[in-house]
Amino acid sequence: MLSILITLQAKGRVTATELAEACEVSVRTIYRDIDALSSSGVPVYADRGPEGGFRLLDGYRVRLNGLSPSEAGALFLSGLPGPAAALGLDAAMIAAQNKLMTALPADLRGDADRMQERFHLDAPGWFGEAEQPTNLRAIASAVLRGTLVDMRYQSWRSQKERRVAPLGLVLKGGSWYLAGQADGTVRTYRIARVLHCTPLDTGFDRPKNFDLAAYWQEATLRMETEMHPNMAVVRVSPLGVTLLNALSQSYVKARMQLDDKTDTDGWRIARVPTGKTSWHAASEFLRFGPEIEVLEPVDLRETMAEFTQAMSARYHSAQKA
Repeated sequence: MLSILITLQAKGRVTATELAEACEVSVRTIYRDIDALSSSGVPVYADRGPEGGFRLLDGYRVRLNGLSPSEAGALFLSGLPGPAAALGLDAAMIAAQNKLMTALPADLRGDADRMQERFHLDAPGWFGEAEQPTNLRAIASAVLRGTLVDMRYQSWRSQKERRVAPLGLVLKGGSWYLAGQADGTVRTYRIARVLHCTPLDTGFDRPKNFDLAAYWQEATLRMETEMHPNMAVVRVSPLGVTLLNALSQSYVKARMQLDDKTDTDGWRIARVPTGKTSWHAASEFLRFGPEIEVLEPVDLRETMAEFTQAMSARYHSAQKA
């Protein structure tokens, strides 16, 4: 009967056949359970006709689990205490976990305790810290309410005033991002670069069929492609191969081509996606030290030579001094 209530509350009108399939019981059992719910005071009504079915009285809601709306939202972040606190849901998360723990049968509470004690998720990448943007909570509130925000944003080139329809928030590598619509186009904004924001009471029409996860996947792939438009041919030592796999971004590793053959020194040839300019590409390869030699393109090889010669000269002059 709880399953029937949950289904009716979530979907509205549902037929007896659909309820029977969802609950894995017979249609006769559904009719019997509906009668029992009605007798207990739950306002379940039957609509006749080809589009009929069972439904709850309009406006009737039942709190089946005793959770408040903020606590229910916090459940989706129950493994992420840091982000929950950043959104102002840390207290709600603790309250929700306590209620769930109380509701669990005694024989399952031990498993839940062990899960909390022995599993931990650390969202930021290595050697990085989670950002604490000052405008995150205000923007998150606007996302949930579906209202516009006016914000001053620091882009790479300048500050810009924008009126944005906030569609969703994404936490990536310890940084928060906003998918927002401005001037009819959905764009990505890093919350830490929002210098000031004013939430408005004005609502907006959410784009039909907008899928936050699908948008984010497409946006990140597009950004990574734009950041690595070129290909370099390099010669790498055995240690260099290990370093490439350990230090390269996922996008680069997935598209890197490493020859199977080795030369007399045990080195191999690899084709590696690189940044837009020789300066960016050289900066990426310098961290591998002497374990990588750039062969192509020529301008990148020349930039590597310029960098290493300048570094060598600087260190030698320092030793003489």
